[in-house]
Amino acid sequence: MHTTAQFTRAMLITMRPYLLFLSGITGLAGVAAAGHVPPAVIIPVFIASFLSYGFGQALTDCFQTDTDAISAPYRPLVQGTISRRAVLITSLLGLTLCSVLFAAGNTINLAFGALAVGGLATYTWFKRRWWGGPWYNAWIVSVLFLMGYFAGTDGSSPALPGTIIPLMVVAFAGYANFVIAGYFKDIEADRQTGYHTFPVVFGRRAAAIVSDLFAAAALAGLLLHLWNLQRTWASAWDAAPGILLSGWGLWLSIRAQILLHRNTDDRTAHAPIRLVVESYIIMLSAAIAAMHPLWTIPLLLFYGTFQLVLSSRTEVSQI
Repeated sequence: MHTTAQFTRAMLITMRPYLLFLSGITGLAGVAAAGHVPPAVIIPVFIASFLSYGFGQALTDCFQTDTDAISAPYRPLVQGTISRRAVLITSLLGLTLCSVLFAAGNTINLAFGALAVGGLATYTWFKRRWWGGPWYNAWIVSVLFLMGYFAGTDGSSPALPGTIIPLMVVAFAGYANFVIAGYFKDIEADRQTGYHTFPVVFGRRAAAIVSDLFAAAALAGLLLHLWNLQRTWASAWDAAPGILLSGWGLWLSIRAQILLHRNTDDRTAHAPIRLVVESYIIMLSAAIAAMHPLWTIPLLLFYGTFQLVLSSRTEVSQI
């Protein structure tokens, strides 16, 4: 029997706290796109967004312990310190709670939540096929963006016309890039366990080129988002946060892609993957700051907290 403290620690490791910031910024971008939303809506949407990645990650881990046993033997499910049944129940309950928080803003999110859970539960089948993993995972994250948006609008028209599609492109392409880059750290394990991911089938160089395309698409979406917003900026001070953060995100993305092309070993892949994660967070932060300049300081604090949590992860080679 495990104590509550032991179970909680095992679940936290399984949920990857340092990656909760990915879903957190995605849902926040969605609600930010809805316009000037009251804190009473923003806060529960952010909490639900933040936690949803962890519960979703725990759910998918239940179906891929074979490859994790090789590439991530420290994980509780692999070690047997926590049962698959317990993780399944906890993650499904957690995802249900997140859906309810989203639905408090708009009941349509109950349907979106069920769709996302179904996607998470079936992700492993698509991950095993080279053509499936990145886009399949990315559409689930795009649904999270929409849930944040609908929670903020409650079905009304968007306050900032033209922002939704470019922002969804940033979220979809940016996260798809994280997925394909993330495969670089598990190539040998995936090869041994029959996961025919893109890098396994076509090699690192071809996968890095596909990663470049995703990165370019995310940047294009961000630039179009800024272009659409330019007429709403009353002064240079309104424009500066979004533009400066966009430049930072671009710099991180370029560094990530260069390192990914240079990568030759699973054990060192965490360096470019980390930069892909950072660029995703900063690019969506740029998109949010462009809409709401006063959010810039909280967004920087969010990024700083991410760095602190990331530095304390259990295994440095795993992101």
